[in-house]
Amino acid sequence: MKRKIVLTGAFIGMLAIIFGAFGAHLLKKYLSIEELNTFEVGVRYQMYHALFLLFLSTRKDIAEKTVKTIYNLVVAGVVLFSGSIYILATKSLTVFDSKIIVFATPLGGFLLIIGWAVLFLTILRKKS
Repeated sequence: MKRKIVLTGAFIGMLAIIFGAFGAHLLKKYLSIEELNTFEVGVRYQMYHALFLLFLSTRKDIAEKTVKTIYNLVVAGVVLFSGSIYILATKSLTVFDSKIIVFATPLGGFLLIIGWAVLFLTILRKKS
């Protein structure tokens, strides 16, 4: 599981850098400042959670079942939150009906919050 988490964190981090460069260099010709700022929020949260996964992989004091739960929450949250933000920020460039995915951003954010909460409560319950 640890290897899977590290690989996923590295992959999500790599994609965040690629998307960040894409937004900063290519999309700035086509998007408004507001749309670029929105796109950047997706990149930022994606990178935060790539680092979170790498941190999670170092924890030896958390049960594997709990680690899997946190991992699944974070990965789904990043896909829904950052993915939907990328689509919403670039909707002026596509014919995709972004109304279909409006629910994805808050759902993804909620999953990310729950992932952090599970980690918090797990550590809080441990006696040190």
